[in-house]
Amino acid sequence: MNPLLLDSHALVWWFEDHPRLSPLALQAIEEQADQVLVSAASVMEIEVKRLKGKLTAPDDVLAQVEDAGFRLLDITPDNALDAARLPRHHGDPFDRLLIAQAQAEAATLVTDDEAITAYDVPTMRARG
Repeated sequence: MNPLLLDSHALVWWFEDHPRLSPLALQAIEEQADQVLVSAASVMEIEVKRLKGKLTAPDDVLAQVEDAGFRLLDITPDNALDAARLPRHHGDPFDRLLIAQAQAEAATLVTDDEAITAYDVPTMRARG
C-alpha cells in the first residue's frame, strides 16, 4: 500500500478530530499512521495561515504530527525543481510541492483540491 501524503487541509481536519474527513480517508490514516507523511510545506502553510488569522490550527503542529505517529517529510532541492517543472495546471506553490513530493515518494495525496487530479499522482478524496 502506498504511503499517504496529507494536504494541509486534510491535516488540519485530522487535528480537529476529523469532522470533515471522509470515512475512507479517516480509516486509511488510522490504519497507516506510521506511513502517513506530512510535508514541511504543509507545516509552513498551516503556520502562515494560522498567524494571519485565516486558519484555526494548533500552535504546536510539529508536536501534533509527532504524537499522531506521522512522518515529517523534508523539502529537497529535487522536490523544488520537480515542483517548478510541473505543468501549470495548479499555481499554488505549496500544492505544487506536495504533488512533486507525492510523485517522489510514490505516495497517495489525500486532498480535496480537484486541480491536483490533473497531475500524474494518485489521490484520495479528503472530504466526506
